[in-house]
Amino acid sequence: MTIHKAVIPAAGLGTRFLPATKSTPKEMLPVVDKPAIQYVVEEAVTAGLDDVLLITGRSKRTLADHFDAVPELEAALEAKGDTERLAKVRESTELANVHFVRQGQPRGLGHAVLQAKHHVGQEPFAVLLGDDLIDERDELLTTMLALQERVGGSVIALLEVPPEQISSYGCAAVEALEGEQEDTVRVTGLVEKPPVEEAPSNLAIIGRYVLHPAVFEVLESTAPGRGGEIQLTDALATLMDLPPEQGGGVTGVVFRGRRYDTGDRLDYLKAVVKIAVDRPDLGPDFKAWLTDYAARL
Repeated sequence: MTIHKAVIPAAGLGTRFLPATKSTPKEMLPVVDKPAIQYVVEEAVTAGLDDVLLITGRSKRTLADHFDAVPELEAALEAKGDTERLAKVRESTELANVHFVRQGQPRGLGHAVLQAKHHVGQEPFAVLLGDDLIDERDELLTTMLALQERVGGSVIALLEVPPEQISSYGCAAVEALEGEQEDTVRVTGLVEKPPVEEAPSNLAIIGRYVLHPAVFEVLESTAPGRGGEIQLTDALATLMDLPPEQGGGVTGVVFRGRRYDTGDRLDYLKAVVKIAVDRPDLGPDFKAWLTDYAARL
């Protein structure tokens, strides 16, 4: 079965970016000249996922508006002959079949994923978190999709981080996966935000998953964990121990490409700078200015 559905949780309150997120969803904050959420949807579409479900919450109507047509604006741009901007406006509308469902209460990532149950049905599906932007030049999601189709179960993305930072992430214990490449591993243990001295590795779980639909039944019986929320990591730990015929087993892909974290204010600023520097239309002038500015600090 070819995987073609993506789920993007986008119901968080975005409190780290207040007051900017008081009325604007954090997913709509611009990264250069596109909202962060559009980069994520584009990544899903590039990987062949043409059915995208956004899990939203209150005050997130602008997310739906962004992926909808804007006839008045389009007519105005067309009348002016501004075909370049018209194409950019229409790009988000024509990206994919985008659907929306509300989470209600923000009760954790696991609870957000559970809201996709009726839309996804009994198919494997991808989950992409909007805080993690993966550079379009680096392959990750397509590798994960292909791995799930080969071995079944669920697949998570892993990233090596400095050991002192592992307590900010879900953490995985792993072993080699026979017959697969070095950066493809079998997950043998999962723990959410462990103390540094108790972490089984420095492999952090980042925001890309390809999940077997068995995750929904597990999530329905997963008790609130760390922070009083239903943690997806806890559900994956249960799936890890289930037999393959029940959708069990978790594998991981260790990502060594470029990842931009937009969930923290400082990292968000770094992401904007890195992406802008690499843009052919902005990069040369921006890099020259940035170099001169940095030299004067």
